[in-house]
Amino acid sequence: MGRPVKTLATAMCASVSLQSIDWRAAHAAAGAAVQAAHALGVNVNVAVVDACGQLAAFLRMPGAPLHSVDIAIDKAFTAVSFGLPTHLWAAALQEHSAAVREGIVLRPRFVAFGGGLPVIEAGQRIGAIGVSGGSEVQDQAIAQAGLDALGLATPGPAPALA
Repeated sequence: MGRPVKTLATAMCASVSLQSIDWRAAHAAAGAAVQAAHALGVNVNVAVVDACGQLAAFLRMPGAPLHSVDIAIDKAFTAVSFGLPTHLWAAALQEHSAAVREGIVLRPRFVAFGGGLPVIEAGQRIGAIGVSGGSEVQDQAIAQAGLDALGLATPGPAPALA
């Protein structure tokens, strides 16, 4: 009998733990965002996604633009994918080549204008909120109201893309 062979399975764990927004927090953020939109007199769509970019909560106000349904979801998807608020993409892309600047914006589901914010808790990206239907500034403020309801700060710029 020889010594046992060490395999990947015996050498280390083959999985990772992932923190993700729970349904209560997702619904609270979406509800607070809709209340903020109502206070501003604008009808919007609000999407909250989990850490994997999957829809966790969605609210559509009557009269919100129909195309904004997918835009809100994609803003949240973009924010959770990179950990960067969507309104910061224009500046972030200036640090990169023309190929990156022109190419990344063509990616499906990528949104490079305001209204998408990552949800960060204890340094971990646990989800994101996306709002669409108002102006960029309104969408950003409404998304921020969703974060505020969770007691979470607006994340700053993420590190530069490699």
